[in-house]
Amino acid sequence: MTEKVRVRFAPSPTGHLHIGGARTALFNYLFARHNNGAFILRIEDTDRSRSTDEYIEAIIEGMKWLGLDCDEGPFRQTDRFDVYRSYVDRLVKEGKAYYCYCSSEELEERRRLALATGKMPKYDGRCRNLKEPVPGEIPAVRFKIPLEGQTIVDDLIRGTVVFENNQLDDLIILRSDGTPTYNFTVVVDDVDMKITHVIRGDDHLNNTPKQIHIYKALGYNIPKFAHLPMILGSDKTRLSKRHGATSVMAYYEMGYLPDALVNYLVRLGWSYGDQEVFSREELIKCFSFDNVGKAAAIFNPEKLLWLNSQYIIHSPSERLAELVMPFLVKEKIIGEGQDIDRKWLSKAIDTLKERSKTLVQLANTLRYYIAEEVEYNEKAKDKFLNEKSRELLIELKNSIASVPDFSHQALEIIFKSIVEKHGVKLKDLAQPVRVAITGGTESPGIFEVLEIVGKEKTLRRLEKAIKTIVCPHFP
Repeated sequence: MTEKVRVRFAPSPTGHLHIGGARTALFNYLFARHNNGAFILRIEDTDRSRSTDEYIEAIIEGMKWLGLDCDEGPFRQTDRFDVYRSYVDRLVKEGKAYYCYCSSEELEERRRLALATGKMPKYDGRCRNLKEPVPGEIPAVRFKIPLEGQTIVDDLIRGTVVFENNQLDDLIILRSDGTPTYNFTVVVDDVDMKITHVIRGDDHLNNTPKQIHIYKALGYNIPKFAHLPMILGSDKTRLSKRHGATSVMAYYEMGYLPDALVNYLVRLGWSYGDQEVFSREELIKCFSFDNVGKAAAIFNPEKLLWLNSQYIIHSPSERLAELVMPFLVKEKIIGEGQDIDRKWLSKAIDTLKERSKTLVQLANTLRYYIAEEVEYNEKAKDKFLNEKSRELLIELKNSIASVPDFSHQALEIIFKSIVEKHGVKLKDLAQPVRVAITGGTESPGIFEVLEIVGKEKTLRRLEKAIKTIVCPHFP
């Protein structure tokens, strides 16, 4: 490309960063990085009744968690009202915009009549050629849309889209209270920020011809447009809370890895051969609009969960040890401010990450490694902690207590000796031990588990299990 690519993500801070907005931000980010361009964050907060600083911080937090670092911004539209009004004054002076004195009640009545008579409910242009102001009335300002001809959008995803100008409204660009409107502020910002490509959801496509006319009226080059297909739920309706979590940070709270969510979001509408899993570097290298489809994407929570499990499996345990710490606190497995030896924690995670689909699940499976005591699953206790296993557990406890070596190899020898002596199978000893040490019947290999739990804690838990069998009502 001959000019430097400049793109922007421009959310309205009326809620948290949601899945659709995050994908739009991601596609802008990848396109900028692929082309060595600039990625700009712009906060469109002109709706003062719904925009809050809390939501602005939430959006920035969501982008930071996803690793979508911007090169410029965040800029806020509420800091630029004087700029917008100066552009409005210019268009009025040049005869490209005009004062409109129609009240909201009048406009609604005309809209109702138009619909009742089968006409298009658009502004009828009655103030378009007024020569004098209406005394005592504070006007809005409308932009003059050409009455004839066509507006052609050459979209990078959808191809050529044609709009008839006579179907477009003379849109309000400045309300009577002095606040600018979305379609106008967007263009002014894109002009001032030298945006080369506008990448956004296809729900904005109908705004594009209006904005193109404003670009032309201001005498600026029209950016290239790419309108992304919508994200739908499994029932093919617009993605909403009934399909599951839609807030990006909700996925953080549920224990998803940011790279997994990024990988999943980019595959909602974009493909590169049959490849499913991508590193961030691969995404930047491979991304282009040639591989973005026109059809709506279907959000599949099960596939996202599978992808997250793959990222957990293939992540270094040392990194997972850092990521899981907040969840150990949240799940009350460790106290606030309590620290854990990361080398030991990484070793424990090595045994569990193939069984964990989220960091929350990983944290909870780490519980039996970290806790001083474990709670028994009642069915597991009743089935395996009984008179039949009591003698085996006592002998195991005494054998472990009497040997200095507590390695995987030494434990294997002890177990083998006991099962041969009593003529039982390994599972007849391993399962009661598993319940005694973990509280349940599922865990990694029993020798791995014991080695990580450690000799001292193992002996305490075996003693508790033995006492549980002796005095079932007073464990």
